[in-house]
Amino acid sequence: MYIQSRKMEVWWSMQPEAGLCEGNSVERKIYIPLNKTAPCVRLLNATHQIGCQSSISGDTGVIHVVEKKEDLQWVLTDGPNPPYVVLLEGTLFTRDVMEKLKGRSGRIAGLAVSLAKPSPASGFSPSVQCPNDGFGIYSDSYGSQFAHCKAFQWNKVGDGLAYEDFSFPIFLLEDENETNVIKQCYRDHNLSPNGSAPAFPLCAMQLFSHMHAVVSTVTCMRRNLIQSSFTISPEVVCDPLSDFNVWSMLKPINTSRMLEPDDRVVVAATRLDSRSFFWNVAPGAESAVASFITQLAAAEALQKAPDVATLPRNVMFVFFQGETFDYIGSSRMVYDMEKGSFPVQLENIDSFVELGQVALRNSLELWMHTDPMSQKNETVLNQVEALLSTLEQSSAAVPTVVLRRLNQSQPLPPSSLQRFLRARNVSGVVLADHSDSFHNLYYQSIYDTAKSINVTYPAGQSPEEDLNFVTDTAKALAGVATVLARTLYQLAGGASFRDTIQADPHTVTRLLYGFLVRANNSWFQSILRPDLRSYLGDGPLQHYIAVSSPTNATYVVQYALANLTGKVLDLTREQCQNPSQVPTENKDLYEYTWVQGPLNANETDRLPRCVRSTARLARALSPAFELEQWGSTEYSTWTESRWKDIRARIFLIASKELEFITLIVGFGILVFSLIVTYCINAKADVLFITPREPGSVSY
Repeated sequence: MYIQSRKMEVWWSMQPEAGLCEGNSVERKIYIPLNKTAPCVRLLNATHQIGCQSSISGDTGVIHVVEKKEDLQWVLTDGPNPPYVVLLEGTLFTRDVMEKLKGRSGRIAGLAVSLAKPSPASGFSPSVQCPNDGFGIYSDSYGSQFAHCKAFQWNKVGDGLAYEDFSFPIFLLEDENETNVIKQCYRDHNLSPNGSAPAFPLCAMQLFSHMHAVVSTVTCMRRNLIQSSFTISPEVVCDPLSDFNVWSMLKPINTSRMLEPDDRVVVAATRLDSRSFFWNVAPGAESAVASFITQLAAAEALQKAPDVATLPRNVMFVFFQGETFDYIGSSRMVYDMEKGSFPVQLENIDSFVELGQVALRNSLELWMHTDPMSQKNETVLNQVEALLSTLEQSSAAVPTVVLRRLNQSQPLPPSSLQRFLRARNVSGVVLADHSDSFHNLYYQSIYDTAKSINVTYPAGQSPEEDLNFVTDTAKALAGVATVLARTLYQLAGGASFRDTIQADPHTVTRLLYGFLVRANNSWFQSILRPDLRSYLGDGPLQHYIAVSSPTNATYVVQYALANLTGKVLDLTREQCQNPSQVPTENKDLYEYTWVQGPLNANETDRLPRCVRSTARLARALSPAFELEQWGSTEYSTWTESRWKDIRARIFLIASKELEFITLIVGFGILVFSLIVTYCINAKADVLFITPREPGSVSY
């Protein structure tokens, strides 16, 4: 039985964002829904399941706030009213604490985690210490001395929490106001003096996050196949993680056919995605965003070089999706290249330059990582040496970047280049701000935000002023982008205009603001199609690959690349959407996009326009699912479970005794009602006399 509390109604009515006091339904008077939460969901690969779930009807427990480790004793042993839903302070969300809670799952109904403010100073990374282990170039049979991060752990602060399986639901509380409402409810109803048992009613929380998939990808995909084979309306239980890679060419190529074998292409690559413990909360500032923003700025700078059209070699910019989950995007592109399903082939690749994590440099240093195994081939060794020399020459006139070489016996960090090296010896380099272990203390976590890479703004500025304010981080990344653009120019065969190529810090700062602070800004609105404007929210974009694609971030990166490197054409909307009507245009060479455009002089209407570019999307779905090799050890096999209902709410709960008494009383009333009804029905002819028909009257 649930008891209504007037106090709780008052608390919620004071919250400006609640919007839940409309109507007079019984449910609204009993429950307070929590609208700004993020769940931990179940993911699966070829052999395991990870993540969290609730029972099918949701899990309910008495709320207990844990602000220090000593508070755990109550929920683990002392508390008289289990199960409990623990409201855990963000600083205590560690592997040590979670192992204790996991070991007493019978007393734990669920977990609600509040954000730590400020971020934990010692760092927090729920990822593993050796990311993507087993899916890169190093294995027990090739480069065994580097396999499984034997040289050193790349992510030293990683505790692997995101790769554990929990039998109870875990939610992130994203709104401080909602967290305060829960704590107030706890203080008013659950907090008793001197450690005595609190009196009923107690404040409780109910968490719904039941997952449909279990065991592994092999099991859930087999169930999907059986359902689709024998059922008209199959109920799918899991979906492969998938999205799209974004790619473009410096000089347009005909995408309807393959490049000639002697056509040479320089590849500039980086990743688009990140993750955290919680579903679709993946800010990825240092893990991904800083590097792909740097590459976008480099693409813009290189496109402005006067002699681009006459360079002997082409440049391909690639933004890989799903790299967090065992290199989904890069392994798919390599697969397509090998199968002839992509216009550029592996044989066309001249060199490969990848941006890793680049925003947290010490003393301006940027480290050049190469692969020691492929350099045992003398030809590759010479090519890599030439590549490093080109990088050093390109950075000589950029005072904000100091390139450093590493010992030739050091392995590559986790990178997309590893997937290309598995298929072919390529001369490649990975640029990163770390020489060995990551500088990023929040790798793939909820705290890998704008603040973690020192993106801050003066107080009192308007959103438009913040958008155009050039931060120190933007200046630093613009320097890296300049080095990258000049290097690509030289690798493509250019020489005359190398030192004039310069990345624009204003471009970098607008991209940082849009991806990490506020996506719904004037510049992002101007570069998107009209039907995509709803994709931009008032907060930062998230970079989890997901299963419904393209994701918001993928679209924004594609259109940012198109607008930064493309050309505005004087075409109507109809011509832009169907360029075959225009004799001078060719859809095999270019992509055409009708975008909203900037605001007019009065700032009342937009000036839409047609942008022609080479920015395109390519499928980022692991080949394992095309080949139906769900237990593959060669390709990523990650899937995401489906669910029907994810929500959280708080309410007051009565004692078991009162619930039992209420049940008995209710049952007694039911029985009494049935007896009364039976008696009335049995004596109906006595109790209810039917009046006679009035007789005929004669006069």
